[in-house]
Amino acid sequence: MEAKKSLKAVAACALSVAMLFAGAACGTSDGSDDAASSDSGSKSSELTGYDVSSVQKDDDIAKLLPDYVTKDGKLTIGMDTSYAPAEFLAEDGKTPVGFDVDIAKALAQVFGLEADPETANFDSIIPSVGSKYDIGISSFTVTKERLEAVDFVSHFDAGSAWAVKKGNPNKIDTSDLCGKKVAVQTATMQETEANKIAKQCEADGKDKLEVISSKLQTDVTTNVVTGKADVFYADSPVAGYAIAQTDGQLEMLGTVEGVAPEGIVIKKGDSQMDEAVQKAVQKLIDDGTYLKILKYWGVEDGAIETSEINTPGAE
Repeated sequence: MEAKKSLKAVAACALSVAMLFAGAACGTSDGSDDAASSDSGSKSSELTGYDVSSVQKDDDIAKLLPDYVTKDGKLTIGMDTSYAPAEFLAEDGKTPVGFDVDIAKALAQVFGLEADPETANFDSIIPSVGSKYDIGISSFTVTKERLEAVDFVSHFDAGSAWAVKKGNPNKIDTSDLCGKKVAVQTATMQETEANKIAKQCEADGKDKLEVISSKLQTDVTTNVVTGKADVFYADSPVAGYAIAQTDGQLEMLGTVEGVAPEGIVIKKGDSQMDEAVQKAVQKLIDDGTYLKILKYWGVEDGAIETSEINTPGAE
């Protein structure tokens, strides 16, 4: 897929609801599963999500699920709800919403289970899949390193984007970040890349690049707005939404880069679960539910046509 053309669309959509969600992604408490919109496929005043209640159980897919998933009647999903518009907390500060949340709910419908999205720190999700969580859905880029620890079922394509203060007053050039301060979210692919750049600055004998890592994307954004950092680096849909929420204080620097698959995290080697999730995602793609969810959130250019197990992604 070519690089995201939808970033401006994401920002425009997000700007229209920025006032509603000014503090929406700041909490870390567990959320309840009651965020479906009463008007299928349309944005409500609270942008609560696309209504997936009409998605029917597929018995052939559901029977593929291992017993540890079905025994309690719930699909428990670990997600970092600070990453709008993929997964964040609604105006009530408790309810997870976003396009990943809607996809998770739709998967639960296919399985005939109750969706149970639970808020967690991003870096704690992968180690907890297969024990605390049945799956993890939290804008995880599929990387070789992560594939050593868990399995992935691809469900979205995203690139990375840089954001600076409006007008780029510090004259940031992403081809030469030595001596600058870069804000990233902890345990993301962008943190890994920023640290690589920092090491190269050191090896070249240039000024130190300081990487400022935060658990929450909201804090990453704030660090640039307040001047604590010069630039932030994040997934492209997330960057677009974050920029829109600052009401003109930030802007994207350069173009979206490094488009790669994102995936649903599954316990390593759990072939039954891999197959069940892949078939469920593909069913949602084929019946149109998947694209309707993405369009609702303005991120349809990240859509994929074929869901795959353990697709090689970024380095």
